[in-house]
Amino acid sequence: MTSMMTYAGVLMAAAFAAQAQTAQPATGVQSEWDLKKMLDGLSAGARHLKPIIEQANPNTWRDSQAAQAYSTQWKSTQNEIQYLNITADKLVKEPESLTIALETYFRLQALEASVSSLVEGIRKYQNPAVADLLQSALVENLNNRERLKAYLVELAQTKEQEFKIMDKEAQRCRGLMTKQPPAPGSAKPRSKEP
Repeated sequence: MTSMMTYAGVLMAAAFAAQAQTAQPATGVQSEWDLKKMLDGLSAGARHLKPIIEQANPNTWRDSQAAQAYSTQWKSTQNEIQYLNITADKLVKEPESLTIALETYFRLQALEASVSSLVEGIRKYQNPAVADLLQSALVENLNNRERLKAYLVELAQTKEQEFKIMDKEAQRCRGLMTKQPPAPGSAKPRSKEP
């Protein structure tokens, strides 16, 4: 029973040590305030794309085959703006979530790829000036994209370091448990056979 209590105590101490390590702000990761500011800028940039994309509606293009070909992509681009805003909002609420940070970055990449392809169609089949406007709106958000990428790398490094600390502490606890002698009276007495 005593060894069981000691084992539980060691595990609790390890958990508290790991929690104390993770509760401290990471040295390389942006503060929540800076992250929120950057994500607000990212969302604002995406919202800035929306009216330009709406203006580039393929259903108004002269070439009906091109309009049909780009129509799905045009709708997809509008959806990507919404998805990016949703994941950016999630990341503001859970800034330590590597999964959400990755999803936000991938959504941004998908939006950029979709817009870049749509720009080509707009330039060729609708209006080069609208294509230029859309391209410049996309470039305006480049700084926020790079900051998000840096945050993602820093967060991954921090999580990796936290994992190493927790693993090292768990190994130390296991070592203590294996070296600990059994508590007196915990061994079963042998029965004497006649």
